[in-house]
Amino acid sequence: MSEPLTHNAASPSDAIEAATRPGPGGERRRAFPQWLRKPIPRRGKRKLVEEYIRQSGLHTVCDEARCPNRAECFGAGTATFLVLGDVCTRNCRFCSVSHGTPLPPDPLEPARILDAATRMKLSYVVITMVTRDDLADGGAGHIAQIISLLRRENSTVTVEVLVSDFGGDMVPVQSVLAAQPAVFGHNIEAVPSVFKKIRPRADYETSLRLLAYAAQNSTGALIKSGFMVGLGETESEVVALLADLRRSQVAAVTIGQYLQPTKNQTPVAGIITPDQFERYASCARKMGFASVFAGPFVRSSYRAAEAYASRRPA
Repeated sequence: MSEPLTHNAASPSDAIEAATRPGPGGERRRAFPQWLRKPIPRRGKRKLVEEYIRQSGLHTVCDEARCPNRAECFGAGTATFLVLGDVCTRNCRFCSVSHGTPLPPDPLEPARILDAATRMKLSYVVITMVTRDDLADGGAGHIAQIISLLRRENSTVTVEVLVSDFGGDMVPVQSVLAAQPAVFGHNIEAVPSVFKKIRPRADYETSLRLLAYAAQNSTGALIKSGFMVGLGETESEVVALLADLRRSQVAAVTIGQYLQPTKNQTPVAGIITPDQFERYASCARKMGFASVFAGPFVRSSYRAAEAYASRRPA
């Protein structure tokens, strides 16, 4: 980079203080700045998508993770399928997905996803998963089956997957890659200084190795990762994280504002301005990422088809 990035807010705590005001009883409550007040979208296809999902018995990360974009995405006729159940074997401090002991994988789930994708007329399908440390392959075979079925039954569909770290085992990664998804994603989630705080059972270096392995062993898949800001990181840490991802041959990156889904998750440590997001995006583009999406409401699967279509040669 030719010049350093600068934060608009003096510090994360200053940003939070500026975004709060006294409530009726004198308590502090957050009054988010305008750029974090998401307008209610027109209904569009929302009711239809919700009905498809309900009838199919499938799960979406949109609902389970309380994504702020779900009304917008459902209204546009899109959704991100969450497979291998809705109970995760880990308890990451930023995530509202239920954790505990999950049920065995549902052998009918691949067919139900195919049916839902067909009925919704999806040309771009995003599959994400709960972490399944209880399974020998981490659920990779199930993911591969879904990808293969979608590609076999619809040769024009584009499939993006977002996988767990599989406990650092690269054999499951190869199994997913063999099914030939167009996009292979694994989220790094946070800079090293806050990584263990929000992901106590994961490892930063393991995630980087997984991404590098996928880049070196895929047959043309776009390698993608994403992370959150507003967790107490510094701008220099964000730049260093982006550099780590590029060294791991990641070609697509998403950067979004962390928003506490419920009171049980880690509190927000800082509000990042749109200008700062644009500087992070500019930095990423200069590093050579083929696709960069950065902004307050950006999530790894948000407008995924658009991100894939807008990619540049890395």
